[in-house]
Amino acid sequence: GDRSVCRGRVNHDGKLVSLVYGNPCAVNIDPIEKKPLYHYKPGTPAFSIATTGCSFRCLNCQNWQISQSSPRDTRNYDLMPDKVIAQALKYNCASIAYTYTEPTVFFEFAYETAKLAHIKGICNVFVTNGYMTSEALEMIEPYLDAANVDLKAFTNDYYKKVCGAGLKHVQATLKLMKSLDIFIEVTTLVVPGLNDDPSELSDLAAFIVQDLGPETPWHISRFHPTYKLSDRPATPLKTLLRAREIGLQAGLKYVYTGNVPGEA
Repeated sequence: GDRSVCRGRVNHDGKLVSLVYGNPCAVNIDPIEKKPLYHYKPGTPAFSIATTGCSFRCLNCQNWQISQSSPRDTRNYDLMPDKVIAQALKYNCASIAYTYTEPTVFFEFAYETAKLAHIKGICNVFVTNGYMTSEALEMIEPYLDAANVDLKAFTNDYYKKVCGAGLKHVQATLKLMKSLDIFIEVTTLVVPGLNDDPSELSDLAAFIVQDLGPETPWHISRFHPTYKLSDRPATPLKTLLRAREIGLQAGLKYVYTGNVPGEA
């Protein structure tokens, strides 16, 4: 009778049963660039869905109202996989994005939807924290075309204190995605005083170059006070520009600053 950590499953007589299958709490049509994916089908719309729940407990989550909730706390839509496909086709979406919350929380729903999408010529995109088993990734790989992975920091201390997770598992997922030929873009939200040290950003950029390739796009996003980190200031623009320079110096070809209109 207990709920899982992600709140998306319940134990029924020793079996874990999904509480969110076919019940997304967020349904939108977004430009693919919002994911952000700048180098995968640019200029096309993505049919974007999410259910409640997350495997992380990030203190700075911008979608905490749904990521830290259970399905009984939100307004949900009756949208089984076939209906998702029908809506994506209706609005001429080139892809379906499993986004806003962690897709692995609603993995069964995403998996069945992704299989149907490929039959109809629609691509599939994960926007993910990268905290998944190799078995899960290898299972969905035939249908998963691209992913934006949050590489939130490059110290295990940050992952443990801010996210309630670990760094090495995210690194392993990124490497496996690369080996499986899933298109990858990486995002790092730079939080003042927590993961903005130049040496850490340099190590992170070096990892992307060496393990994922210099053509992997890196999005450096600006932090704004939110959720349980509302007492921390927004990221200074000079910090983002310095991080971008670090990425370029490391050998990355495509480094973008996010949440800062008018910048690169």
